[in-house]
Amino acid sequence: MAESAASPGQNKTDVRGVFSTQEIRKVGTGTTTRKTVQKTFWFVEQHGDAIECQPLNANYVPSGPKRKISMDELIAKFSPEPEFYQMSVYPKMREVEQSVNKGDGHREKGETFAAEYEYTRALKVDVANVRANFGIGLTYMERGELDKAQDIFDRLLKLDGAFDAEHKHLFNEFGINLRKNKMLAQSVEYYQRALQITANDENLHMNLARVLLETKDMDGCLEHLFTALTLAPRHEISLKFLKWLLQKSLVPADKMDRVREVLTAASQGARPAAAADPAAAPAAEASQQAAPASAQQ
Repeated sequence: MAESAASPGQNKTDVRGVFSTQEIRKVGTGTTTRKTVQKTFWFVEQHGDAIECQPLNANYVPSGPKRKISMDELIAKFSPEPEFYQMSVYPKMREVEQSVNKGDGHREKGETFAAEYEYTRALKVDVANVRANFGIGLTYMERGELDKAQDIFDRLLKLDGAFDAEHKHLFNEFGINLRKNKMLAQSVEYYQRALQITANDENLHMNLARVLLETKDMDGCLEHLFTALTLAPRHEISLKFLKWLLQKSLVPADKMDRVREVLTAASQGARPAAAADPAAAPAAEASQQAAPASAQQ
């Protein structure tokens, strides 16, 4: 049902529920032309001043790309469908959420087959569910089933929602597992896709640098570390990574001055100068570790 909930300390109400729009289309030609009305259902949710609408799939769950609309557009073009939401949509949404939650619980316990079962149940209802796709992909990688993980990887690259901030911990974990499973080309492509959506995330740049180290692309690795430290000059993990590269004599001669400049700027609390063309540098993968694993051995 279309819901309204007053936020604490605010006078306005937030909208959440199912709405419909109608479009009149002409079918046929000449004397056989007739008009038909096509009704489309949308899940509409308000977050502060932003209102997003998302189409429902054939199983009555929100799925696919979201788009922003204004309150004036919502009032003028959308009709509330409270009974449809209450009787059909909300129960399906709860079913998917419960399956994903169970899948996450099983995966955390190492029960990979039980986790796969629950994620698969969710995906039968909503093939584009971000959490279910990440979960089943991680499950396949944990079992070493890399062909199946590749299929999920291909699907996730097409889901813009996979790289939303709310799923950040999942896409970081997924990217790190791609690297650990030696799916290096996929990991590079994955972080490049993430950076198309979230370019100003120092952790993503650092993570891609971690992958590029393993592919022996030292220029790309360093450029992404430089970008990470341009965005966050005191980023501790990137600084440790850069110092480790220097200690291991892995910095090319033509990058040595830039490395020293960045480290000096960090030690003085200053922002280093931007890389010549950070947008042209290959994307890097960020790791949750303080330095590459080899640095800790």
